[in-house]
Amino acid sequence: MENPIVFLQGPRVYLRPVEESDVPRMTRWINDPEIRPYITVGHLSFSTILEREWLAQQAAKGVEAALAICVNDGNRHIGNIALEGINWMSRVATTGTIIGEADYRNRGYGTEAKMLLLHHAFHRLNLRKICSPVFANNARSLRYSQKCGYREEARLKDQHYVDGQYVDEIRLAVFKEDWLPLWRQFQQART
Repeated sequence: MENPIVFLQGPRVYLRPVEESDVPRMTRWINDPEIRPYITVGHLSFSTILEREWLAQQAAKGVEAALAICVNDGNRHIGNIALEGINWMSRVATTGTIIGEADYRNRGYGTEAKMLLLHHAFHRLNLRKICSPVFANNARSLRYSQKCGYREEARLKDQHYVDGQYVDEIRLAVFKEDWLPLWRQFQQART
């Protein structure tokens, strides 16, 4: 891809709109046994037909940002991130992220993508609080969310049934004022 579409640019990744051509890759991710236990629909199998329907629903619902996470070096699509459910009166929204390509997990790409999306949410959309639900057994997601300033606000006991056991859902949130110092550090690390 010579001139990729870039919605948000970071030092190692950029975010662009999710495209129809991404659906087969996304279908592979959503069916990955390492990812399925951490999503609410992990007990289902997904076809490219269902993924296409999901993508169309996102557009129809007016999801504010369903974005592909791509690595700058080689333009490889490695995951997705979304900002949805914006409540404009309360200035609150929810995010969700998936790093689908196993070789790119635990390397900071999700953290960078989330920081870019939070900058968009707080500075361009003037939101004040961003929430993220996380399964308690998803240590990777908890760690990276905390790096982005998220803190636990609530815990829903035994909320999800995963692989023969019930797991809690942790409701995380980050406020703009708590995130700003982390953004400054992120900016300094980029220079």
